Amino acid sequence: MPEGKNIEGQDSHYTPEELLSYLESNGISYTLYHHEPFFSVEEAAEHEKNIPGAHCRNLFLRDKKKNNYLVVARNEAGIDLKKLQEEIGAARLSFGSPDRLWEFLKVKPGSVCPFAAIHDTQKDVRIILEKGMMQEELVCYHPLLNTMTISLPPSHLYKFFATIGRNDVEEIDFAPLAP
Repeated sequence: MPEGKNIEGQDSHYTPEELLSYLESNGISYTLYHHEPFFSVEEAAEHEKNIPGAHCRNLFLRDKKKNNYLVVARNEAGIDLKKLQEEIGAARLSFGSPDRLWEFLKVKPGSVCPFAAIHDTQKDVRIILEKGMMQEELVCYHPLLNTMTISLPPSHLYKFFATIGRNDVEEIDFAPLAP
């Protein structure tokens, strides 16, 4: 598992380029695409036409006990937060603030992705993946910045999680969680 980066006694974070280098050094293959920044699934739709794979959204959530969750699903997967909280045993799920997002995953809104888990060295964020997404041939995520997208096989996403010591990632069926 990579150690948290430290510069003059302060925690730092991986840049997209450092993340890509990390993936390569761990034998995780991907295809990289550059594009204009977008901040929502709707904005992304036009750009995604030229990028093969299942395009995904990432929700950074918290519950009333201040537990953190990273929920990753295909863009078209419907997610009712009330149904999700029942499924995962949480109470009063809501979106985490930008400050909280930065504190735990070191990314800004619009750039949330599974790769941000590399910054969660204390395993403070519970990672939940949509089962249907993980059955796709390729999945697409930002590599920490919303001006790039990488596509890779789901098995390589699991390989990434293994390299950072995150063997606790959960996979659930989102079909019953649709609104």
